Amino acid sequence: MHNILVLNGPNLNMLGTRQPEVYGSTTLKMVEDLCISHGQSLGQTVTHFQSNHEGALIDAIHAARGTQDGIVLNAGAYTHTSVALMDAIASAEVPLVEVHLSNIHAREPFRHKSYIAAVALGQICGFGAQSYVMALDALAAHLAEKGAG
Repeated sequence: MHNILVLNGPNLNMLGTRQPEVYGSTTLKMVEDLCISHGQSLGQTVTHFQSNHEGALIDAIHAARGTQDGIVLNAGAYTHTSVALMDAIASAEVPLVEVHLSNIHAREPFRHKSYIAAVALGQICGFGAQSYVMALDALAAHLAEKGAG
């Protein structure tokens, strides 16, 4: 059984009502329930945390060291601005998959740069809530491979 932390950054608490033409009508609670259910099917215990505050996300990443086997992170707009989050991920040394509901590479040019990508196992974007499911699958495969090696 692996422990996976799903972290959601700023404005993701507004899912379902915030720009549904971009982010869809799925609420954060629906994403959380989907992750818990899918995680159970993979033998993962999934916990969630959301904050609009960069420091709280950094604290959660630091706390994951030694307690979590993997992290799924949707850093929201901090993806494109936060060297501090990037540094926290690098220092925590917990495998992390970056996710986005929308395809950030098909949006405004400032969204094309991800500071998180440099320290993540990989990036999944553009598949709505399914991006989180894909991230959980990717972490399960990574952790299985790591355990086999």
